[in-house]
Amino acid sequence: MEQAKISANITIEQIVQKITSSGRINRADQQQFMATLLALNTLNSTEEALINRVFELLRAGRLRVVD
Repeated sequence: MEQAKISANITIEQIVQKITSSGRINRADQQQFMATLLALNTLNSTEEALINRVFELLRAGRLRVVD
């Protein structure tokens, strides 16, 4: 399995858009999501809402986790 490179220039909004439009999250998406979050010092309300959206989709079963 090939590992995708984690881009330092991608935003939370771009990651969430990719995840929600595909309806799935894979390991590379998850790593990129977490690396981007950890690189931020603070979250604004928009970023918090986007993060919560991903978790709500996961909880509702509307986002598939794939390898």
